[in-house]
Amino acid sequence: MEVLKAKERKNLTNHFMNFCTCLGLLSVGIFVIHGYMNGLFTSTKVFRDYIVSFGIWAPIVFILIQIIQVIIPILPGAIGCVAGVIIFGPWLGLLYNYIGICIGSMIVFILAKRYGRQFVKGVVREKSYEKYIEWVNKGKRFERMFVYAILFPVAPDDLLCYIAGLTKMKLRKFMVIILLGKPIPITIYSLGMAAVIQYLMDFMN
Repeated sequence: MEVLKAKERKNLTNHFMNFCTCLGLLSVGIFVIHGYMNGLFTSTKVFRDYIVSFGIWAPIVFILIQIIQVIIPILPGAIGCVAGVIIFGPWLGLLYNYIGICIGSMIVFILAKRYGRQFVKGVVREKSYEKYIEWVNKGKRFERMFVYAILFPVAPDDLLCYIAGLTKMKLRKFMVIILLGKPIPITIYSLGMAAVIQYLMDFMN
């Protein structure tokens, strides 16, 4: 009897988690469609004006969008980092970028771990999936390559977070890699681009 109750609780939990996942992905999809229909992702200026329009809620909205763009790449990560710097300044922009990208990366890993290859194939482009899926069977070698990819600013790290979820890597190890590795590329994008923007503004004045 206790075994049956435990199974029922587990099934109920699984159904609830599946429902929440579907609801979350549906919400993300609606936002992406809304964004494209309103030209939200066509330029940094349009994106900035949209975020600023939320007033005191702008940081939360920006972090949520950074989370979403990791799950479903609606704009290049570098553009999001630059937008954060333009909107909030270099240091707060860096912080908000870091929070949003790290949370999004962990969600991606958990989704891939829970729903497997078919889910990942439905989210990422088939060409990219086929290119990197071979890494899954490389064990410790994959973990080393994943660390290098997270540290290297131009690597497709969002895609590789999905791939990492298909390996035997534990969530705790993944979190350590992300939390310690992400500051370097995010800082390069955020503060590097901030310096470029400031230089251009000084040059034009």
